[in-house]
Amino acid sequence: MNSPIFALSSISAAFVAVLVGMASSVVIVLHAAAKLGATPAQSASWLWALGVGIALLSIGLSLRYRIPVATAWSMPSAAMLITSDAGFSLSDATGAFLISALLVTIVGFSGVFARVMGRIPLALSSALLVGVLLRFGLDVFTSLQTDPYPVLAMLVSYLLMKRTSSSNLPRYAMVASLCAGLLCTALMGHFNPINWPLDLSLTTPQWVTPSFSWKALLGLAIPLFIVTMTSQNIPGIAALRSAGYEPPISSIIGWSGIVTFVLAPFGGFSLNLAAITAAICVSHEAHHNPAKRWGATVMLGFMYLIIGLFASAVVVIVALFPHVLILSIAGIALFSTIANGLAQSLADPHTREPALITFLVSASNFSAWGIGAAFWGLIAGTIVLFLLPRKAQ
Repeated sequence: MNSPIFALSSISAAFVAVLVGMASSVVIVLHAAAKLGATPAQSASWLWALGVGIALLSIGLSLRYRIPVATAWSMPSAAMLITSDAGFSLSDATGAFLISALLVTIVGFSGVFARVMGRIPLALSSALLVGVLLRFGLDVFTSLQTDPYPVLAMLVSYLLMKRTSSSNLPRYAMVASLCAGLLCTALMGHFNPINWPLDLSLTTPQWVTPSFSWKALLGLAIPLFIVTMTSQNIPGIAALRSAGYEPPISSIIGWSGIVTFVLAPFGGFSLNLAAITAAICVSHEAHHNPAKRWGATVMLGFMYLIIGLFASAVVVIVALFPHVLILSIAGIALFSTIANGLAQSLADPHTREPALITFLVSASNFSAWGIGAAFWGLIAGTIVLFLLPRKAQ
């Protein structure tokens, strides 16, 4: 049966991806803006810039290349802005955002990043992705201790849809799981309280004139560039490759830098390839036909556009969902991606041990010099790959 691009499963996958992306990081983004001295209007402008930027990149790149290109803002970068104790002003930070975006654009369009990624075996990039996603899968079962009934309802619904003999119902396993979780949470009265009425006014972008200093260059711009590339873009490419896609890396990274550069004065501090939300949109649950999964990322882009336009109302609505529900939805949505990644990473005996090292380090909380575990997992796996002899089979 020839199902449409924008199937119900695609819309559901996009909704889950947006919910997970927003709920896990919007508070960090607002905290980062406040730490730099942003007013409430300027903080809302940050969400406007990030939402519009994700919409432009996800919709534009997915339509252009007909592959599911999901973009996001960089949560590690926002966390870095919070932990910086150098006392940067908002204008200095804006200048740093522009320089970081310029570096991403150069590394992207020059082909340097594509050449580096092209040398990484699929087994290692798959292991890196599984390491990044592992905690979300584990969260499903740790959530059983705190709120078992909604989690069980979601798991049972997902598995029942998966085991059916129908050729169509399994693709809606994520839809059924989401509906079961929402219904159970509503019946138990576990939704968080919400303050009405909602502010449905359009978000007004706030321009911040950038300033430039060596201190901000060394203390913000370069670390922001490194974190964006290592913690976000490398896992993002891994998510696409593990799903069987060969993305035009140079173009995607280059355009993410350009859009970030344009929106930086309004608060668009870092736009990059998504990893976690991308894994949801490229999974079998998003669409049974890999050639049509780009419909999910287009829908994701439109949802983020709404988020940007109505930032104040969206923040309140996202706060309605209990944390345990969001964790469980994310983990269940990533089951198939984690399974496929494990299979790809361990399939070849020649790369099995390097992939295992990549997975273990990426799944850990190890970090050094402000760079997270995903990057070090890739480095560790590559070193082991070169150290171990290739045995004839």
